[in-house]
Amino acid sequence: MTKILVVDDSAVDRTLTGSLLEKHVSEFHLDPASPLKVVFANDGREALESVRRDPPDLVLTDLQMPEMNGLELVEAVKSRFPYVPVILMTAHGSEEIACQALQMGAASYVPKRHLARDLAETVADIIGIAGAVRYRQRLLDECWVQTETSFIVPNDLTHITPLVSHLQENVARMKLCDQNGLIRVAVALREALTNAILHGNLEISSELRERDDHAYTDLIKSRQHEEPFDDRVVHISAKETRNEARYVIRDEGPGFDIDNLPDPTDPSNLEKVSGRGMLLIRTFMDEVRHNARGNEITMVKRRDKGK
Repeated sequence: MTKILVVDDSAVDRTLTGSLLEKHVSEFHLDPASPLKVVFANDGREALESVRRDPPDLVLTDLQMPEMNGLELVEAVKSRFPYVPVILMTAHGSEEIACQALQMGAASYVPKRHLARDLAETVADIIGIAGAVRYRQRLLDECWVQTETSFIVPNDLTHITPLVSHLQENVARMKLCDQNGLIRVAVALREALTNAILHGNLEISSELRERDDHAYTDLIKSRQHEEPFDDRVVHISAKETRNEARYVIRDEGPGFDIDNLPDPTDPSNLEKVSGRGMLLIRTFMDEVRHNARGNEITMVKRRDKGK
């Protein structure tokens, strides 16, 4: 059933709007097994309570109302029920307020003097769009079982944040961990990508940073434009399933001897810059391993128990 909530303090206007919706229901392209239901509220407060009890598919509201007006209702619905679209019915002279409401999150608007002409088409468009969003989310939540992506990233640290955010979203969709777990995954990915660019491709040692932070920063900038460092890239492959997320990050540098990697869990190494990243990666990921050359790291985050 498709449910539309009509909000207006005028009983005459509520009846008119409801009649127009029912008259043009065929234009909404609804599933025959899911008929249209129109419900009403006298003002914004009553409407918000109705949305809380049983969220509709769409809210159609007047702007000028006592208690809580249409502008306040738009803001409240967007904040508490972001998947419920709101369409405004505007009276002549309220154009500026309507623009403000659109900026605050309203999906569209229809001038009251053109309800008979424009209401059905506007409602049909928004219902279709909103329905697609809801069904897409349902598809992702219930049916998406695996995703695989690959990236090639240059030696530009500004690429790290958006890439990590994208991978983090996939972990969230697979519901592998809670919010704290998502943060820990993001931290581990950021550390591994930073290591691949700075220590792998640009061959810059953390020891330089401990001695001279300014020289460390200057060397990063210079090597980003020097051969053979400037042509190197980082290869990232990610595979997320309902059971785990697996990441493989490979740089094009010479690699390093894994056996000579300082133990980041050793108390004597905890305050050293060189061991911090690996400590975070090993702590936040369930499995971590390197290839023999030392230029590739594989990290696995398994599904939290109880998720």
